[in-house]
Amino acid sequence: MQVAVILSGCGNRDGSELQETLSLLLALDRRDIRYQCFAPKTDFAVVDYLSGKGETGERRSLFAEAARIARGNILDLTEYRADNFDALCLPGGMGAARNLSTYAFDGKNMQVMPEVERAILDTHKQKKPVCAMCIAPIVLAKVLGPYGVRLTMGQHCEASEVAESLGAHQVDCQPTEVAVDKENRVITTPAYMVASRISEIFDGAENMVKELCEMLR
Repeated sequence: MQVAVILSGCGNRDGSELQETLSLLLALDRRDIRYQCFAPKTDFAVVDYLSGKGETGERRSLFAEAARIARGNILDLTEYRADNFDALCLPGGMGAARNLSTYAFDGKNMQVMPEVERAILDTHKQKKPVCAMCIAPIVLAKVLGPYGVRLTMGQHCEASEVAESLGAHQVDCQPTEVAVDKENRVITTPAYMVASRISEIFDGAENMVKELCEMLR
């Protein structure tokens, strides 16, 4: 079994959330599921992690930053082919809302990066599972909303309202719980949308990957 993982940078405020990404990769590895990380070759606006006062004015390579998490083993997202993988996963982090999509800036008028949209749609058309954590399900809401996808943003919030306006159905979940849409083959967990402890992130990822294995049986 092999899973593709789309990264959006490195860091919770402007890239892939490190704890969520690590918990996902660990949950996959514990089940002997191979994974390949992908990322778009684009740049992004860096956020100030120390002051929390917004962007620094610096721009960096999203692909190079994502390579830090993947220990250099990363491919350009344009190389993703659904034929070669059993499932597709998107960990959370604001990179999903700022880089893979424009949700952070445009709300319900958001757009999704074409390479990301193609990867999700190609996987969905082949009836292969798509998993997402934290804020990343908002990307699925935009792409798969027309299919009536069921997913979780944790509890009712601004993001869940936007997801529903896009045609998705919000499922309220606690930090370690998972929303499973068997028809659309989508599995999501809220992670830091509602979690407050790293242990909850790891448990949520474990439960998501457990459901993934069940779906792939």
